[in-house]
Amino acid sequence: MKRHLLLFTLLLTGSLSAAELPRLRQQGTATQLLVDGRPFLIRGGELGNSSGEPDYLRRFWSKLKAGNLNTVLVPIYWDLVEPTEGRFDFATLDGLLKDARSHDQRLVLLWFGAWKNSMSCYAPAWVKLDQARFPRSEDSAGRGLEILSPFSAANREADSKAFAAMMRHLKTQDPQHTVIMVQVENEIGMIPEPRDRSAEANRLFAGQVPADLLDYLGRHRSTLAPELQATWTAAGGRTSGTWAEVFGATPAGEEIFMAWHFAAFTQAVAAAGKAELALPMFANAALIRPSYQPGQYPSAGPLPHLIDVWRAAAPALDFLAPDIYFPNFMHWSRLYTRSGNPLFVPEALRSPEAAVNVLYAFGAHDAIGFCPFAIESNTEPAAGYLAASYDLVRQLTPLLVENQGKGLTAGLLQESPDNRQPLQVRLGRWIFHTSFERAAPPSLADGLAVVVGTENSALAGGGRAGAAPAGGLVIALGEDEFLFAGIGLTVTFASTLPGQQAGILNVAEGRFVDGTWVHERWLNGDQTHQGRHVRLEPGRFCLQRVKLYRYR
Repeated sequence: MKRHLLLFTLLLTGSLSAAELPRLRQQGTATQLLVDGRPFLIRGGELGNSSGEPDYLRRFWSKLKAGNLNTVLVPIYWDLVEPTEGRFDFATLDGLLKDARSHDQRLVLLWFGAWKNSMSCYAPAWVKLDQARFPRSEDSAGRGLEILSPFSAANREADSKAFAAMMRHLKTQDPQHTVIMVQVENEIGMIPEPRDRSAEANRLFAGQVPADLLDYLGRHRSTLAPELQATWTAAGGRTSGTWAEVFGATPAGEEIFMAWHFAAFTQAVAAAGKAELALPMFANAALIRPSYQPGQYPSAGPLPHLIDVWRAAAPALDFLAPDIYFPNFMHWSRLYTRSGNPLFVPEALRSPEAAVNVLYAFGAHDAIGFCPFAIESNTEPAAGYLAASYDLVRQLTPLLVENQGKGLTAGLLQESPDNRQPLQVRLGRWIFHTSFERAAPPSLADGLAVVVGTENSALAGGGRAGAAPAGGLVIALGEDEFLFAGIGLTVTFASTLPGQQAGILNVAEGRFVDGTWVHERWLNGDQTHQGRHVRLEPGRFCLQRVKLYRYR
């Protein structure tokens, strides 16, 4: 009895963990998330902002499970956690933990603290009602904004205390580590002007740029985001001076100033939480619409051109993440993998294209995970496409994690819907030319039989209306053998060896069951156009194993 009591006491104090703490590790050029000591790919979905309370969410858990998710991103609201200063209520969090475990789901917590989508709408009433103690940012007319000032020690300390209390609660109440990561704040940004115009902000803007920032930029000058480098250089490239002297008295320079202070505030919150429980933590960004200038979008957040500023000011954050709602998914993914930042997409448009964007993210960028937004509201055909795609990711997870960081995978996606040119990808001694087919297949076309598998046959109907996505990924299984996963792809091959032509030795369709390949059918005839190409037909996700050879 005493031994059991000791174990229980150790669990409560955090001295003994019932599961290994989730963490990040480097494998080659990739960053992997380890859960229970094993690499884990997040097949996720983020809840709508007002769907995070257990009694409301309970009706959706079965739907989320059926959609082949393994992780749900849930908001945690500061105003519910600390309705009275210093008195904490974690009933919502405890309910989420219980329900997630019962449905075999992991959680990523989204801390809606000082800021959510720029605004401070989830700050508790005792914060909102005391502007003297908890000051707001101000516009150029001196009017207070619904944005807590990042320059206030009181704001920073209140947010940090609440966040630390939540992480301390997790340490004792979640020994299973149902929670695998935490997002600190949500889409931080300054709007509708590039910077805060309060007296304290003006005083600091007229002061010296912190040596820590300039030292960091100097040490990383060769790898800085080109946009930041250009702003710094245009102002003279100085290594000391006021913010206006170093970065310019321009909207771009003012945005850098705000980014430093937003990030420093976030650093304090994240560090306070990690001191209680060192889970992986990140911050997310609302991206910039074309031609928008600082102040017209949520400025100074962890945007691609400001990643270096955020890294310098907030080392407690493990990475920075994009919320991608724009159609140029490849463009934003590349920007967020510059300088070794791992790709995790906590929010994405819940459209049919989400189902192929996730495959591209894992294939091209060794992503940690992917999560469409308001996942509980996902409807057909997008929900069916995503479930089928997530099923492929589930099957491929052992292969993907084994090959992360080795340059043996590639993503297959159109740069934009208007780009009709085949995508060219090289893996080893082979070049792949991939075309994309979005329309759903007819039952018969020019003698080419198209067989729609029973498990995904319901998807074809939605695709006939033009909604079918097209994209996927490829994994090198050997020098001349490749596994293609996706939908709506036609791939031709070329050899990089002089005088050699590429031929298709054989193509097999199948699936993985418990990590073992299960053959379903050969596709060496009509389905490969008599050896001319590999085709993953539109309207249906599938896996095809391809062996190539060379001839003169």
